[in-house]
Amino acid sequence: MKIIISPAKSLDFETKANTEEFTQPRFLEYSEKLNKKLKTLSKKKLSELMKISDDLGALNYERNQNWNPLFTIENAKQAVYSFTGEVFRGLDVTSLESEKIAVLNDKLRILSGLYGILRPLDLIQPYRLEMGTRLKVGRADNLYKFWGDLLANSLNDEMEEGELLINLASSEYFKAVPKKTLNTNMITPVFKDLKNGQYKTIMTYAKKARGLMVRYIIDNNVETLDELKGFNVEGYAFSEPMSSENELVFTR
Repeated sequence: MKIIISPAKSLDFETKANTEEFTQPRFLEYSEKLNKKLKTLSKKKLSELMKISDDLGALNYERNQNWNPLFTIENAKQAVYSFTGEVFRGLDVTSLESEKIAVLNDKLRILSGLYGILRPLDLIQPYRLEMGTRLKVGRADNLYKFWGDLLANSLNDEMEEGELLINLASSEYFKAVPKKTLNTNMITPVFKDLKNGQYKTIMTYAKKARGLMVRYIIDNNVETLDELKGFNVEGYAFSEPMSSENELVFTR
């Protein structure tokens, strides 16, 4: 089983990771091409391109200028310990048993606008580049075209025939992994909360639930669809009537 999730905009490079183990991103040569382009953009251009404040534009200008692909444990940090959004709060990697870190590194993949696809222990440096950014690089006029089939093919190469791919990424990021290129059985869990008499996807809750499901899979050594349906964290339960073959709905 492999799991894909989105990254987070919020980062923590101050707190030390509670492991010295690390790996290197697989697509750094592509990241270098993107960074080379980003380095040509002024603070104002970055703010306009990414639709962010002037202060964030200035911060990311400095990040782009300082980015150096010679990653070490001194100038970079493991990806899963660097992102701090709701998905990663749900995952709560800092409380994961040390013997489970290798399992997490094997199963989880984090999609990224700058890095393409990351293993949890891949080193990264601070950045901001959402997958939906319309950054023109060479002949590609956005990041979806820049990455093309590369990320889907990377997953295909890693996965055995019949192995499940659990899609816990946002639609923005999953578009970078074309379904037509995938050779695997993909399952997309959906999380809904009862509000005003109707079950609805409330994004803040859904993001955290994605992280909770990653943690559930790792903690319980989940490998099958039936085991996945057993997800019951923080009041969620599988809904057979609301689910379909490739979409599992969990409600609370």
